[in-house]
Amino acid sequence: MGDDANAADHQASASAPRGRDGVLAAVGPRLREVRRRNGMTLAELAERTGINESTLSRLEGGTRKPTLELLLPLAEVYAVPLDELVGAPRTGDPRIHLRPVTRDGLTYVPLSRPGGVQAHKLLIRPSPAGAEPTLRTHEGFEWLYVLAGRLRLILGERTLVLRSGEAAEFDTHVPHWLGPDDDRTVELLVLFGHQGERAHLRARQGPLRGSADDIP
Repeated sequence: MGDDANAADHQASASAPRGRDGVLAAVGPRLREVRRRNGMTLAELAERTGINESTLSRLEGGTRKPTLELLLPLAEVYAVPLDELVGAPRTGDPRIHLRPVTRDGLTYVPLSRPGGVQAHKLLIRPSPAGAEPTLRTHEGFEWLYVLAGRLRLILGERTLVLRSGEAAEFDTHVPHWLGPDDDRTVELLVLFGHQGERAHLRARQGPLRGSADDIP
């Protein structure tokens, strides 16, 4: 019995490194797939992450060991959970692992399950030069908070510029458009209520600069 147990322990300890090696070997091809899915070149990725192009190439080719220091900036740029890059089993709150959706220069990262007020992280890339904003209307009420970048928010005939740390809320029946105010991607936290539910935030006294609360 003792010999069998020792043999089983030895087999388990031997298989663990092989399992880890398999996970690490799969990281490179997965990173290449995610980059291509996002339509980015190595040069563009290097500029956005601060990781040099040679390191990124070796990382995707499997000759550079993936480390947390390298993977965290990539997960941030791709707007995906870290475990999606390494292929680790997903555990914990499933709301954290809902897949992002990218279309028309927008990347939505869901933070809540369907039903009630919806929360998501939104990344908006700059529009092509010369593109005109298209205002839209729909049911609901929206609250947004700028995490990074400069947001240009058009509400009817009014234009606001919000910087990092500023917020706005508005009725989405008002014709509106939002996008970067410069050539950088803008990153937002958005709460949206389909039935017009308002989100209330008490951060400090006095109006927020660029707030849309006083829109008639």
